[in-house]
Formats: sequence, C-alpha cells, structure tokens
Amino acid sequence: MIRHLLSGADLDAAAATQILDTAAEMATVAGREVKKLPALRGRTVVNLFYEDSTRTRISFEAAAKRLSADVINFSAKGSSVTKGESLKDTALTLQAMGADAVVVRHPASGAPHRLANWVDGSVVNAGDGTHEHPTQALLDAYTMRARLGRLAGLHVAVVGDVLHSRVARSNVLLLSTLGAKVTLVGPPTLIPVDIAQALASGIDVSYDLDAVLPNVDVVMMLRVQRERMTDSYFPSAREYARRYGLDAPRMRRLPEHAIVMHPGPMNRGMEITPEVADSPRSTIVEQVANGVSVRMAVLYLLLGGNNL
Repeated sequence: MIRHLLSGADLDAAAATQILDTAAEMATVAGREVKKLPALRGRTVVNLFYEDSTRTRISFEAAAKRLSADVINFSAKGSSVTKGESLKDTALTLQAMGADAVVVRHPASGAPHRLANWVDGSVVNAGDGTHEHPTQALLDAYTMRARLGRLAGLHVAVVGDVLHSRVARSNVLLLSTLGAKVTLVGPPTLIPVDIAQALASGIDVSYDLDAVLPNVDVVMMLRVQRERMTDSYFPSAREYARRYGLDAPRMRRLPEHAIVMHPGPMNRGMEITPEVADSPRSTIVEQVANGVSVRMAVLYLLLGGNNL
C-alpha cells in the first residue's frame, strides 16, 4: 500500500499492472460524449510546476478534471517563489488550503520526496531533475502493451542521453519489474558507468545502435537535453545524429513488428528524423493520449479507488 508515487521503484508488478488495467478502463471515457467521471468530486489536486512543461502539466490537469476533481495550477513564475519562498513554505501553504494531492515537477532531484514529508495528501512525482518521472514510464508501458499485447519478454532499447534522462531511469525500473529486457544505448559520455548495477539487474549497455536494432521490439529515443549539459558530451549535433539518430534506413533494420517511441519534446533531425517520427511505427502521439488515461488511473487509485 503506497500513499505517494515518487519512483518507478515504488511499484511492484501487481501494483503496476493494476494501474495499467485501470488506465485501460479510463481510456473508454475518452470515447464518450461527456468525458467525465464523478470519482474525485470534492477532492483538490494541485499541479505544482517549477519547470516548464506542456504534455505532462496539461495531461495531469485533464486527468484530474475528467475525474471531477478541483484543479489548482501553480507555476513558479509569477508566484512567491520568485520572491524567495522555499519549497517547504509553499508546501505548508498548500497543506493549509487542503490539497488532497500535489503533482510536482521540480529541477532538483529528490524534491518530491521532501514534499511528501510536509503534506498530508498524496504526492505524485511529475519529474524531478535528472532523477525520475514514474508516470511517463507507466504511460510508456501502457503504450507498449496496447501495441504489442504484452510486456513480459519484450526487448526495449532506450537510446540517447541516458545520463540526464529521468524518463530512462523510471523506465528501466518499471520495465524490469514487469519482465521486459532493457538495453541502454548511447555514447559512453551519456551513459553512467554504474547505471545498470544501480538501477536494476539484467540491464545491458551498448554503444552501437546499429548492432542492437535488429533484436529489439521497442526502440525508445530520448531527447538530447542540451539545457542540462555543462560540458561537451559529443563532438557536434551532426555527429550525434550520424551515430545515434534514428532515420529511415535505421528504422528498416528493426523487426517488422517493432515500434518507435519518444517521450517528447523531440529534437527533429537530431535524435529522430521527421519521417520516422511521423511513420506508422511511431507511437509518439499515442503516448500523449495514453498519458491522460494513465494519470487518471494514478489519481483515482491514490485518492478515490482502491489504494495501490
């Protein structure tokens, strides 16, 4: 039984599967004329975002509203944070206002864990620094299961800037729990040397994308996070694209059933070309749609339905 969702490691196989199964039920709401359920009527969900976001913030807002919760959107810009207010004082303010759940994105790794100590409601990690992003991993797993029919036994290649990717860390933890095999692919400078041992057993590391592609069911391309880079991790954008970008010739090396994923936002032409991103193999738009259903499931299970 958990009260917060802070890490992919918080979920065992049963809890993760319960979320995915609940998300499948929530997905049916999107096809209705009235896309609302009364499950969280009278509950208050606060979206506390200290970093810019489009997909995640809107997805959580849509999820809470479809469950009939009251939603408060908090942005650090234009708030008392710009005057120097601490995360703890902001948390105490939200606590005083009766927030039942706080969805937080913060540039500091570990911030959601601190927040969970200061509020009585549930805390959902919507991305903390370069640490984790558990609901992104859940929606990725949901998308894989929807497209390929299973998770156990799948071979997933996570490609690119693993060093700065909270998405990669959460996916490694969750997919390993659900029985998938994960291979991390990228330049040596962007894959921490101890990541396989630190996150989960059975994780492979490769520096050769072309060698990995024929053997995978899913290739997940990561955004190169240049805003988090303080050093030169590769010679140039052109060189990175040549070695680790997914283009049409590389896509043809994949098995016929394999799918292409990307958490967004994309650097088109760098880690992925437009023709690949817009191809029938791509699940990028599906991932966005599935994110609403998965986040509905998470909020429902934490606040309204059976506890995880």
